[in-house]
Amino acid sequence: MKRSSISQTWKRRITEIQEEKECLKLCWNMGISCRQGHLLRPTFHIRESTTAFAITPALSLSLPPSNSKVRKVVKMSATEVTSPQISFESFAIKPPEHPTYDLKGIIKLALAEDAGDRGDVTCMATIPLDMEVEAYFLAKEDGIIAGIALAEMIFHEVDPSLKVEWCKNDGDFVHKGLQFGKVHGRAHNIVVAERVVLNFMQRMSGIATLTKAMANAAYPAYMLETRKTAPGLRLVDKWAVLIGGGRNHRMGLFDMVMIKDNHISAAGGVMDALKAVDLYLEQNNLQMEVEVETRTLEEVKEVLHYSSQTKTSLTRIMLDNMVVPLPNGDVDISMLKEAVQLVNGRYETEASGNVTLDTVHKIGQSGVTYISSGSLTHSVKALDISLKIDTELALRVGRRTGRA
Repeated sequence: MKRSSISQTWKRRITEIQEEKECLKLCWNMGISCRQGHLLRPTFHIRESTTAFAITPALSLSLPPSNSKVRKVVKMSATEVTSPQISFESFAIKPPEHPTYDLKGIIKLALAEDAGDRGDVTCMATIPLDMEVEAYFLAKEDGIIAGIALAEMIFHEVDPSLKVEWCKNDGDFVHKGLQFGKVHGRAHNIVVAERVVLNFMQRMSGIATLTKAMANAAYPAYMLETRKTAPGLRLVDKWAVLIGGGRNHRMGLFDMVMIKDNHISAAGGVMDALKAVDLYLEQNNLQMEVEVETRTLEEVKEVLHYSSQTKTSLTRIMLDNMVVPLPNGDVDISMLKEAVQLVNGRYETEASGNVTLDTVHKIGQSGVTYISSGSLTHSVKALDISLKIDTELALRVGRRTGRA
């Protein structure tokens, strides 16, 4: 190619990058959810040998006339809303649903923040573009692996020709020192994708590992996370909870009515808050789950009295901070058990507050339906995973440092 042609190509690309930056800046200033996936590369494709894709509508909204008594029903998908291209049906564990979350955009954003405006200068300096290698995933501690499906998306976004193979699935146990997957292809592109892949997998695996431990201990109650997730990673964090054997609480502010303490205080009391919610849902022809937070046995009784006298959309009662910590590190669940007995199966119940790996088993024996804990996602310890071309040397170093 002539030098003049190369120069023109780079000028066009620089102009495109500048336009993309201006669009992102404008969207940010206007408070618009900008789908970066539309600004960069086209839709990714996961390797055809393992994942089949189907075109599915990302958002189906059924809206009756304003005077209709039919309830509004919103069907959601985790795929991109304005450019639906993918289906997660073939994943071992599918991500939760969200009407606007752009998973491809998150991947592109993670890669873009790593590449900056120059790309990987170290790779360009040290690795021939045509060099092909195999790199192996190595677990450096025991845990539940999560993020395998997401890792494949990232590799294929960077280079669709990369071949990825796994001997484990999302949700499987891995032990320290295990090689559980490999990627083959251009060394340059593998190294470019490496850190982004590991950042997602390590976080997701840490969430899944803690979730598995707490879900097992909580039985027969079900373990839930909360909205205390990393900004921008709501769906990813909640996906990891599912992989770890937990269940998802509400995805956001839109898919469940959750009357919490501030709502109750502003409304003038728990009964007034419930009345307002029932009226709002009726007036807007909406049907969705409704949960109310209670902090005392008196509030539980108020809720039960209201529901016995009035038709209500209430589905769940949260029993907040009814687990009382004791000086010896144990917990007193007598108040929680009394509240569960008061409800007596009329509604789902959810215990919240003072939930740890040490206390969750005892809480699970109280009779509650669910136990929620923000710690599953807000203070997660990442699982130590690496991706190495020279695994023999990596294992030697790992053994020396006690990490393999």
